[in-house]
Amino acid sequence: SGGGGGDGKKAGAAPTSATGEKPVEGKTAGIASGFAKSEQGAQSAAANYVVPLGSADMFNKPRRDEILRAVMTPSSVNSFEARLDRAYTADFFKNVGLKEDGTTPNGYQFVSRTSPIGTKVTSYSGDQATVEVWCSGLLGLAGEQSTKPVTNSWFTITMKLAWTNGDWKATTHTQKDGPAPVPGDDRASGSDEISKAVEGYGGFTYAR
Repeated sequence: SGGGGGDGKKAGAAPTSATGEKPVEGKTAGIASGFAKSEQGAQSAAANYVVPLGSADMFNKPRRDEILRAVMTPSSVNSFEARLDRAYTADFFKNVGLKEDGTTPNGYQFVSRTSPIGTKVTSYSGDQATVEVWCSGLLGLAGEQSTKPVTNSWFTITMKLAWTNGDWKATTHTQKDGPAPVPGDDRASGSDEISKAVEGYGGFTYAR
């Protein structure tokens, strides 16, 4: 929901406005579910799925496996679990500021948040869809003397989805950098301000 008049497009284009399908009300493992069998529904599913897939919950194996079971097709879950188990290693955790077991050091708050900016269908055949989701992300450790402060990034996720048991579920997803806008002149906030923002501002259910 919300207007699309702030992006310089002429009246009638409104690419950032909701375009017809009502936001879903269903939830699976706390993640939106029950999307329409349409291009709009596929875009909404992809936008909602990139959020948990880019969240701090992915650094906790039980929660990560739960997320994968909620957003992936049943036939894809095991391979993705194995792939991510190999990726989320002690060295990877240390690289983002966590302890070797993936927990957050005392006195710090780990931030990993993905926000969809827009979606685009690149292929659609009724039971199959490929959707690109342009995203902004936050990643880092908020806290005094953090050596891994929270930084912002821009990336595009390509997600292939299949209509499975009455809903869109992902079969694969890949990520590439950009497009990234020119950085502005915003003052970087302190770690305490970032921590309060992450705790205080919740996320959304997205609808195309």
